[in-house]
Amino acid sequence: MSTIDTMLNLKTWAVVGATDNKEKFGYKIFKVMLDAGLEVYPINPGVSEILGQKCYPALKDLPKKPDAVDVVVPAKVGEAIMRECAELGIQNVWLQPGADAKQVIQVAEELGLTVVHHACIMVELRKKEA
Repeated sequence: MSTIDTMLNLKTWAVVGATDNKEKFGYKIFKVMLDAGLEVYPINPGVSEILGQKCYPALKDLPKKPDAVDVVVPAKVGEAIMRECAELGIQNVWLQPGADAKQVIQVAEELGLTVVHHACIMVELRKKEA
């Protein structure tokens, strides 16, 4: 089974960079994951609620530890997120296109995280449902 398939079977996710702006990928990704029946927590310090779900300022603020984190933030923020995942014991990270800069992947791998990159979770979830 591929890393992508393994990750798609995980049930609890956090989306770092989720947003209430319907034009942005952070919103679309969060909505697709919710619609797929996943338990998803939005992370964005500047937003209080997305699609009726409480939005959390940081991973450490979540009520439960997610199985995986989908990352939709710029590379400069992504490196810090990788370190936060490692500190919290979150093993699986999915770097969306645009968040998957070489240095972010490198930091994640150095920290021993399982990383999916150069793949969009929306595309992969739709393939799985097809």
